Amino acid sequence: MAKEIKVPQISEGVETAVISEILVSEGDKIEEDQSVISVETDKATAEVPASSGGTIKEIKVSEGDEVNVGDVIIILEDDDDDSEEKEEEKTIEKEEDTSKKKKEDSEKDEEESDSEENKKDKSKSKEKDDEQEEDDEDEDEKDGDEKKKNKDTKSKKDKETDEASSKEVYASPGVRRLARELGVNIKEISGSGESGRITEKDVKEFQEGGSKKSSSGQAKLPDFSKWGAVETKPLNSIKKTTAKNVLFSWQTIPHVFQFGEADISGVETYIEDHKEKVEKAGGKLTLTAILTKIVATALHKFPTFNASIDMDKEEMILKKYVNINIAVATEDGLLVPVIKNADQKSIKDLSVEISEIAEKAREQKLSKEDMEGGNFSISNLGGIGGTNFTPIVYHPQVAILGISRATTKPVYIDGKFEPRSILPLSLSYDHRLIDGADGAGFMNWLVKALEDPYEALLG
Repeated sequence: MAKEIKVPQISEGVETAVISEILVSEGDKIEEDQSVISVETDKATAEVPASSGGTIKEIKVSEGDEVNVGDVIIILEDDDDDSEEKEEEKTIEKEEDTSKKKKEDSEKDEEESDSEENKKDKSKSKEKDDEQEEDDEDEDEKDGDEKKKNKDTKSKKDKETDEASSKEVYASPGVRRLARELGVNIKEISGSGESGRITEKDVKEFQEGGSKKSSSGQAKLPDFSKWGAVETKPLNSIKKTTAKNVLFSWQTIPHVFQFGEADISGVETYIEDHKEKVEKAGGKLTLTAILTKIVATALHKFPTFNASIDMDKEEMILKKYVNINIAVATEDGLLVPVIKNADQKSIKDLSVEISEIAEKAREQKLSKEDMEGGNFSISNLGGIGGTNFTPIVYHPQVAILGISRATTKPVYIDGKFEPRSILPLSLSYDHRLIDGADGAGFMNWLVKALEDPYEALLG
């Protein structure tokens, strides 16, 4: 008897969804509550479980289809049909046994009623018949054993094939999507999570251990030399690592970008007045050092920006310490060393430490400890130029602040225009953990702190 699996109510107020992935195939045997499709709505991604078990007879939807609550997505063939076939086989076997027994009883009665001579003749005849019957039975038994052996072998192979094709994969929709984007067969991955669940780390490690084609996830390039001279250079270790990290971050983190402008005329005056004092201490007073102090304070006021998200356990990890990565451009590529416990240091101390660690980066003297443990990143391109840019969040962090070059603009103050130094700010954040309102609130607080640090820091 056929059964239907329908789209359930995914969340309150949501009546439609888009099918992002079909997790089973026709012919698969599934159990009740096993995930069969993955759907996406405006606010969530979820897996739809089977309302009952059975064999999949027909899949009525495709990836990319829009479905409504209550729509039939899968037709199941009830496994009870197999039971009916078995009952029929048992009935046939029973009838055959009954017929055989009646035949034997009839032959016995016939033997008792015949004469001795007839008995002898019949006995001889029967012996011949028995011999022939035994030969036939031996042959039948031999053929039966051979057929049974072939059947068992085929059954075993079919079972192995069924098990391989219907292997249940435990992974979130995000992990499944990552595997597709990287060209990885998720059924070949052994999960390290709870109950064998496959994590993003499992996919990434499998990808790195696979072939060059699948690990890069890139389509084959054309022969560029057909159109002119070319030169090839191998990527250095920094660029290789950066390429892998930013690709992974971009593919796994849903980015949102927030922009703002701050009047830093007062900050520039502060830098000019105090730069010699900082230089005597061995550092350089910069906008990056001041922003590092401001951001360190902001991370206490906005703790979700100082967190990480664990989708496997469906929880956020709130960090009680404040470590900030500072992006440093070097001849070999971009490095992001970490300033530890930035919230506990003065602007002068931060200026000295940032100067020292930037020099270590350019001289390739950074240690492993210098690169680990960051919670939030700052990337300042103001010295190079540009009006705005959208930096990529540095996984497993959830936010990064981009700084562009400040320009002089007329600002209307107290009834007249005045020339002010305006700084463009770009905030990128992980939308799985941070909403737009939180992003705007964080940016507004930074702008306020740059324009009036006393009010912001004390407020």
